[in-house]
Amino acid sequence: MRWPVLAACLLLSACAPGGCSGTGPAPAPAPETPEPDAPAPPQPEPEPEPEPEPVTWPHEPAGALHPGSGTGATDATLWAPGMRFPMEAAPAYANSQVYGYGGYAAPGPGGQCDARNYAYPWRDNFCETRSWTNTMCPAGQGHQGQDIRPATCVKKVHWVVAAESGVVTSIGSYSVFIAGDSGRIYRYLHMDPAGVNALIDEGQRVSRGQRLGQVSDAFGGNATTIHLHFEIKAPVASGGSSAVIFVPTYSSLVDSYQRLLTAAPPPSA
Repeated sequence: MRWPVLAACLLLSACAPGGCSGTGPAPAPAPETPEPDAPAPPQPEPEPEPEPEPVTWPHEPAGALHPGSGTGATDATLWAPGMRFPMEAAPAYANSQVYGYGGYAAPGPGGQCDARNYAYPWRDNFCETRSWTNTMCPAGQGHQGQDIRPATCVKKVHWVVAAESGVVTSIGSYSVFIAGDSGRIYRYLHMDPAGVNALIDEGQRVSRGQRLGQVSDAFGGNATTIHLHFEIKAPVASGGSSAVIFVPTYSSLVDSYQRLLTAAPPPSA
């Protein structure tokens, strides 16, 4: 019979060409379908940087004079925005020489070097009772600047610096006047005269922060307390015209001292 031959041929046909194992060749694997990327887990929001704590110090507001010393100017205008604090280094103590310990109107016994004079809080003494004309004071007269004690009760040690770049217009027996580039005039009293004359000359240009001399007690042949008396004169409009007059110094001193304590640069003009 021919059936075995036919079956053998069919068997050979099914196994060719790679041989016959009884199961046939393995099918090619299907290509893998990549799974879509899983979404990234949400990232937590970064913690905000904490704001730096402002460096401050106890100080009374503008116009808060020593009780019984007169009526202050409560004007908080920054008459000299961005100025350099007029002493090179902190600490310094703005307070009254007359109504502080050792002054002729002192609140009690104690000399000018009493530790209570070299402590906070600061206190304004612009407009403190005096006979000098001062149109910014409620009484029309009074103290024309601010008294500032240096860090210690030692003279000819603590440096005074230019509040603004400008020109030295006058050097007196105990005073230095600087005409600032802004049009303001800065007046410094009671520095050591010999030290001033060794550093600067009339007509000389000085830069902001430049040393002018050292705090002393010079007062034209007499001695006052060891302190810097600092004044600002600025153009003030009145009645359609402008005059350069004494203006309250305290707020500008507070502002510049804050920047001195934080080593912050002056605000841009």
